[in-house]
Amino acid sequence: MLTRYYMPTLSDFPKIYCPFIRQTFKVNTEQWKQHGSSINLRSPEVYLVINRINPGYEWVYEDKETIAVEKLNGTNIKLLTENGKLIALQNRLNVIDPLQIIKGKTFIIEGIFRSIGKGYVAENGEQAGELIGPKVNGNPYKLDFHEWYPFQKAIGDLKYRSFHEHERNFENWSSWFKDNLHSRYFTKRASKLGLDEKVFAEGVVFYNLKRKAEGKSWMSKLRRDMYPWFYSDKMEIYDYTPEGKTAAEDQEQFD
Repeated sequence: MLTRYYMPTLSDFPKIYCPFIRQTFKVNTEQWKQHGSSINLRSPEVYLVINRINPGYEWVYEDKETIAVEKLNGTNIKLLTENGKLIALQNRLNVIDPLQIIKGKTFIIEGIFRSIGKGYVAENGEQAGELIGPKVNGNPYKLDFHEWYPFQKAIGDLKYRSFHEHERNFENWSSWFKDNLHSRYFTKRASKLGLDEKVFAEGVVFYNLKRKAEGKSWMSKLRRDMYPWFYSDKMEIYDYTPEGKTAAEDQEQFD
C-alpha cells in the first residue's frame, strides 16, 4: 500500500504596507462596468496613495540604507528544501503537492523545476519568491515558460541603482512610476535576446536590510496602480486630490 506524501505547512507571506497613506475613492460606475475587469477592479472604487507618509515608514524616505527593487508581477510561492529535496511548496497558504502531475496548477511545478535548473533554489532552507510566466497575471514579461524568481535574488539583481540620485517624495515617485519605471527583469531578458523593447514594472518593494537585522520593519511596497493616473484614461475618479480626505481609513484593508 502506498503511503500518502506528507508536506509540512509553511507560514503565509507577511503583509507589506505602502509608505504612503492610501484612501478609497469612487469611480464612474458605467466606465467601471466597461473597463474594470481589464484592470482587476472588483468594485467601482480605487485605493490610491495620497501625499502623507504612512506612520512608521519614514525610513523609506530618510534612511540611506533603503533600496528600491522591482516588484515582479506574479504569484507568491514559498518552498522548503532539505538536503536537496523539495519538502514543501505553497502558493500563499495553498499547499501544492509536487507529485501531482495529472491535474492542478502544474505550471507552478514547471516554474520551480526551471529555476532549480538555473541554480535559483538552495539545497536547504525556506525560500520565498514570485512565479511568473504565460499563465500568471497576463504574462507581462512575454515569457514562453514559467519561472520562479526568489526575492533574495531580486534584491541583488533587480535593484534600481538610480533610486539614490533623486529626492524621495510623492511628486518624484509619481513621475518616475508613470513614465520611467521599466521592468529590470524584462530589460535584462530583452538585452540578451537583442530586443529594443521595454515594459513597465508593476511597482517596487523598498528594502532596508539593516533594519531587518535590528528586528524593525524593513519592507514596504508601492505599485503603479496606487496612483490616479493609472486609471484616468479609462474612468473618472471622484474627489481625488493629493492632499486626500480628512477621514482616516484603516490601512489593513488595502492589499
